[in-house]
Amino acid sequence: MILDVLADVLASAFWSPNIPMSSSSPTVVGHPVVGHRRPATIKYVLYAEILAVTSAMRKNSRWASSTVVVGTRDPRTLGTNLGLRISSPANVASLSGRGSKEAELMANFIELKRSIQGLQDLKDVDLNYLLAPFFAILRSPLSTGPITSAALSSLHTFFVCGLISPDSFGLDTALAELSSTISHCKFEASDSSGDEVVLLKIMTVIQDCLCGSVGSRLGDIEVCEMLETVLTTCCQMRLSEILRRSAENTMHALVRKVFSRLHELDPEEEEAKLIVPEADSEPELKMSVVPVEPSKTPQSTAEEGEQEPEKEKGQDGDMDTPESTPQPEAEPKAEPEKPPSEDDIPSPSGVSASALKRPEYGLPSILELLRVLVNVLDPNDQQHTDSTRLIALAILNAAFEEAGPVIAMFPSLRALIVDPGCKYLFQLARSENTSILHLSLRTISTILDCIGKHLRLQQELFLAFTIDRLSLPPAKLNVGKKGGLNASPRPGTPSLDTPPLGPIDERPENAPLATRVTVPPARGETRELILETLSHICNHPNFMVNVYTNYDCDINCENLFERLIDFLTKAVYPAQGIPNPESQRNTQYLSLEILLAFVNEMAARLDATPPAWPSEYPQIDSLLAAKSQKQLILTGASLFNFKPKSGLAFLEENGLIYKDLAPGESKELSLAKYLKTCTRLDKRLLGDFISRPDQLEVLKEFIGLFDFKGKDIAEAMRLLLEAFRLPGEAQQIARITETFAAVYFASGPEEIKSEDAVYVLAYSVIMLNTDQHNPQVRKRMAVEDYQKNLRGVNDGTDFSPEFVKTIFDSIRKREIILPEEHAGQAGFEFAWKELLARSRQAGDFLECQTPAFDVEMFKTVWKPVITAIAYAFITFEDDYIIQRAIAGFRQCATLAGRFNLPDVFDFVVISLSQATGLLSESLPSVIPNYPVVEVEGQSVTVSRLSVEFGTNFKGQLAAVVLFNIVNGNGNALREGWTQIFEMFQNLFLHTLLPSRMLQMQDFLGGVVTIPMRGSQPQQVQAPSQGGLLSALSSYLMTPYSNEPQVPDATDADVENTLCSIDCITSCRLDELYSQIVQLEPEAIVAAVRALEALAHERAIAKLKLQTEDNLTSLDDPPPKLPYDPASVFLLETMINIATQAPQYIEEIWPIVFEHLSALLSSSTQYSDLLIERAVVSLLRVCRLLAQTPALRDQLYVSFDLLARMDPSVASSIGIGEQIISGLILIMKEHKDIIKSPTEWNLVFALIRTTLSQAEAAKMSFDLISTLTTEGPDMQVTLDNFAGLVNVLDDFATAAGTVTEAHQQRRRKVEPLTGANSPAVERGSRSIDLLSGLYKRLPALLEGSQVSHSHVWKQLVLPLLTSLGHQSTNASREVRHSAIGQLQRILLGPSLTSEDTVQNQVEDIFNRVVFKLVDELLKPQVYQRDPQGIPETRLRASALLCKSFMHLELRESQKRPDFRLLWIQILDLMDRLMNIDKNDQLYEAVPESLKNVLLVMNAAGILVPPPADGSGEEQDEVQKTLWTATHERMERFLPRFLTSIIPPSQPL
Repeated sequence: MILDVLADVLASAFWSPNIPMSSSSPTVVGHPVVGHRRPATIKYVLYAEILAVTSAMRKNSRWASSTVVVGTRDPRTLGTNLGLRISSPANVASLSGRGSKEAELMANFIELKRSIQGLQDLKDVDLNYLLAPFFAILRSPLSTGPITSAALSSLHTFFVCGLISPDSFGLDTALAELSSTISHCKFEASDSSGDEVVLLKIMTVIQDCLCGSVGSRLGDIEVCEMLETVLTTCCQMRLSEILRRSAENTMHALVRKVFSRLHELDPEEEEAKLIVPEADSEPELKMSVVPVEPSKTPQSTAEEGEQEPEKEKGQDGDMDTPESTPQPEAEPKAEPEKPPSEDDIPSPSGVSASALKRPEYGLPSILELLRVLVNVLDPNDQQHTDSTRLIALAILNAAFEEAGPVIAMFPSLRALIVDPGCKYLFQLARSENTSILHLSLRTISTILDCIGKHLRLQQELFLAFTIDRLSLPPAKLNVGKKGGLNASPRPGTPSLDTPPLGPIDERPENAPLATRVTVPPARGETRELILETLSHICNHPNFMVNVYTNYDCDINCENLFERLIDFLTKAVYPAQGIPNPESQRNTQYLSLEILLAFVNEMAARLDATPPAWPSEYPQIDSLLAAKSQKQLILTGASLFNFKPKSGLAFLEENGLIYKDLAPGESKELSLAKYLKTCTRLDKRLLGDFISRPDQLEVLKEFIGLFDFKGKDIAEAMRLLLEAFRLPGEAQQIARITETFAAVYFASGPEEIKSEDAVYVLAYSVIMLNTDQHNPQVRKRMAVEDYQKNLRGVNDGTDFSPEFVKTIFDSIRKREIILPEEHAGQAGFEFAWKELLARSRQAGDFLECQTPAFDVEMFKTVWKPVITAIAYAFITFEDDYIIQRAIAGFRQCATLAGRFNLPDVFDFVVISLSQATGLLSESLPSVIPNYPVVEVEGQSVTVSRLSVEFGTNFKGQLAAVVLFNIVNGNGNALREGWTQIFEMFQNLFLHTLLPSRMLQMQDFLGGVVTIPMRGSQPQQVQAPSQGGLLSALSSYLMTPYSNEPQVPDATDADVENTLCSIDCITSCRLDELYSQIVQLEPEAIVAAVRALEALAHERAIAKLKLQTEDNLTSLDDPPPKLPYDPASVFLLETMINIATQAPQYIEEIWPIVFEHLSALLSSSTQYSDLLIERAVVSLLRVCRLLAQTPALRDQLYVSFDLLARMDPSVASSIGIGEQIISGLILIMKEHKDIIKSPTEWNLVFALIRTTLSQAEAAKMSFDLISTLTTEGPDMQVTLDNFAGLVNVLDDFATAAGTVTEAHQQRRRKVEPLTGANSPAVERGSRSIDLLSGLYKRLPALLEGSQVSHSHVWKQLVLPLLTSLGHQSTNASREVRHSAIGQLQRILLGPSLTSEDTVQNQVEDIFNRVVFKLVDELLKPQVYQRDPQGIPETRLRASALLCKSFMHLELRESQKRPDFRLLWIQILDLMDRLMNIDKNDQLYEAVPESLKNVLLVMNAAGILVPPPADGSGEEQDEVQKTLWTATHERMERFLPRFLTSIIPPSQPL
């Protein structure tokens, strides 16, 4: 019975009403909740963990004696409850000292076990109550490593099994206690490995807590405590490598978890927490990083503390010093009556439970963590080693990667990163420690990716520094002069090219100015790391356009885009100082990848729809205008730095100063504004310039631009002296100080009564700054000394001590650093401050996705970019690089075409053409005999080029890319046509062009193929003068064959040739050829110019060079160039383009004519085939000229050029036919094209030059016959009448020439007639056509206003003269026809009036008939046709007499005095009669004279005297005529006159 009662009492004592429970817990327990771990399982897990910890405690010999202690309750309490009265035995002694504490820790577990024994569900039990025994173990310094390890394992198990979960009752209090306990965990040190296991488990529990499901319930204090614990472990170098690395991994996970919370927080609410704490009792969040181990025993900690230097006590003024050994917790009070309630549970760190009910952690803890990590990076803080900074860098990088751009939404975090975060990182980027450098660069890259929008100038600084480190060292460092052109390009921007941080380097007085220290180039792994980082940054979308917009379009920033491209393009080439080939190639590849990515982005933006330009951004036009003005400003600043007078003249000339002055604005004010705002001016020179006596007004305006209102004099002086370098001369300083005093006093400063007081104060500030910060000053001034120096200065009174102390403290704490005064750390700090000041004015980074800047960007850098791509394509062997380079070429060509930049397109073409191998420095004029093989039924010529090109894989790639680019983009090409046609020429000479491109049009044969070899004339060998030996020697020296031997082609050569053919087929050259004629005017003119230049070089320039080389004497014959098929090919290509683009003939004609004129003017010095093609080309173009009214006159210029060719060339086979064929074609197509006599004369001159060539003469005569014969094509006009007469006369003359040459061949030949000689037939027909022309004349004269004299002299008389001339022709048929037609015309009706006939008779006889008879009487004429000339003479004598009778003896006309004419007739008759007395003429002449005399007598003209001699029947004229006739005839026909006309008998 007693046992049962005891059991009930024990059960009631440990039942749930005495255990802290949730008020909302159900009354029925023991039923598991659906979806959660069964309560029984959690309970047994708790039992198991209690057993594990107590077992570990019992294993320790010291703890074994304490295990019998049941608890801290007084045993008398149980007896009292049972109604017993028990006295206290004297021998019962309570445990005390160390043993009592150990027993108490053990009793805590026993009590907990008993308390939960009757519970089925622990979820409503206060979590802090359940975990209190474990926390006590962890906080107790009596605990050993194994015991602490067991307790930590239990906590880990509780997180895993769900005992500690978001639904746990009292979770917030428990988490606060857990955080405090873990952070203050204490245990006795044992072996190092066991201790490190404990530390590992501590980090595991922290990770469970912070990264698990309950992590969001933690407060800022708990988070900071946990992070500080892990971070301190990471930084403890005494720990093993494994432990520290594990701690780092844990820290990374924790930091990522903490910073990921930024995505859930509201920036405004979180920032408000930093301003107004939620509770006054809220402890201040402070973390620190002191590399000490977690506390163990007081003894061990004390020992270690003696070994640690005192520097570990703190970091800086902003961070607390953590406890190295926390004090032991106070012992809990023993209350046996009841278990401790929730309110009795000790709060962590002495904080009550009510105070722990605060919001979840957020920005305060994140900010504190970031602050600590950033401060660790300070390279000037000697408390931290590089190992600690490495840890901090890795943690920071993980934090930034996790937070991403969200971190920029929190101003407090952003401000901490901007300064001092970036400052420390940029300084670490100069570290020689590779690990530090690597993590620094990675962190910088991550920061720029996350918050680059707010780091505009910081990014400029980093990029400039990176480029400087990667660039090759200059050949020689030029020492700069004062105000020289090599001033810092980024005034006001921190320069990372300073020497390593160290003491301030003071420059002695009068020492030369320090030059800008060049950044040492990075080497080895450092260079690769920096380049990889740059590559990573450049791979950001739209990076290049962002750089261009933010920096190159900003007057106060560097041209970073240009610098970056310049570096990258140079880095593609091999660099000096990189011995490792792999490193060299890696640099080249990375640089090329960045360039190609830049080109690819621009190409992608061509057709993409750009987003709307943000309204808050500056307008695009203003940015572009700033870019264009920037160069002027830079030039002006450089000139000013070199010589201010030159700089000001340049600035004024370009409107940067003194332009558009506002009303009341002076020139001095305009100049002052420029000097104050331009950051590119040399600060030293600026100070010297504005303090000159002649620039006093500028100085006043300059200082007047500062806003000193509300600033004390120290800040005002700081603001002023940071704008320029204070000069060294006392007078200059005095001017500046006096002007400053006036301006500052005008701003109304407090407590200052006069300008003189400001003047003295300004000097005192300068002196105080030197006194406080010059390292050479040993005894520095105190505030009392400074106040004493200013006694009575304020208009006879003293300044207040507070006023003086404010100035003194301001200068003491912050040195006024004059520009360009300090180097090292001080200079960097000043420059960094300037950068931050500029950042506030520069605004945020502009993120652009617009193609609006692409044109200007591409214009700036296209040449080095394309050159670098071409070099990579030619030299690199990597297939991927080659493929990317090809894509880069295409994209550059596309950009050039779209941006209308023909120079760029030309450069692409030129670069690719050089890579093809199809360009040759010298091409042979004479084509070698290449072997020709049959492949699949086709003839293939195996040439040197076809074999070499077939083995050149890169050349084939370049060719395909090149021609694919040019195809469809010909309008963008200008100078590049030269390379295109050079390749065409080379391919042509090696028979690799498509057959369509080898054709030439012909007037005679249609379309023919350009011959590769010209016909070689046979050389006439002189007769041998030697004997037998000479003949034998000649035989032996004669080669077996006159033909050059053709080499054999191997199978490999044939295969390579087929590869070449396939590649050229893929290039689609014929398509490009056909596209040329469809180009725009500028492109097609450029193509024709390129062809003309190449053709000129092949023919005209070569002839000139050969002439100069070979001409040794004036008597030497001019050299003649052999046939060059390339010249013909280029000429034909040029003419084909011109004729197929008639719409551009006006632009093309001058180029074509210049070349053709040069060829035809020296036609005897070129091959006949080239001249023939030049003639055909000219006439083909003339067909277009005839269609273009504006170029009509050029048609006749061309005819004249052809007509003036050397007759031997014009009459050669082929050329004459081509001339006439082209002329006929032009005249048929344009019947009215030739109108004036001059134009007709040019046509006839062309015809006349070809008469000696049979086929040409035949076509010419057909043309003339068509023009003069009745029909639709007849074109006989008064304008061409005379020309037709002349050309017909030439045809007749040609017949005589042929006949005479025929007769001279042999003695007995068949005479030529129209039946057996085309020339004679044409001559005979010419006579008929002349007669026809005479008959057409009356019709032509109808209605014309031409005078009769003009008709006679210009039309009729030349025709009669021609007939008379042809009456002596060597051809009998032509001669007789001519004299017959002449007789018909002379004896026919007159074309003119009777009044003018007598004026023409003399011309007929003197210029026609007399001349004809006189010629027939000449022996040489007789020799032309000895058998036929007598008959002609007979006809001529008859013509002479008949003409006289017809023209002079007509009854109807007046008879002029023709006595002289008659005497001339008698003389001729005398000669005719006596030329050959055996001839018929001897008998015919008297008969003809008889008829004439009778007619004259009958007409009363020739009247004999009377028989008686009186003479009364004759007048004076008759008497004279008779006398003269009688006397003349008596010489050759005595008494013949009197026999015919006897004297009249008198009536």
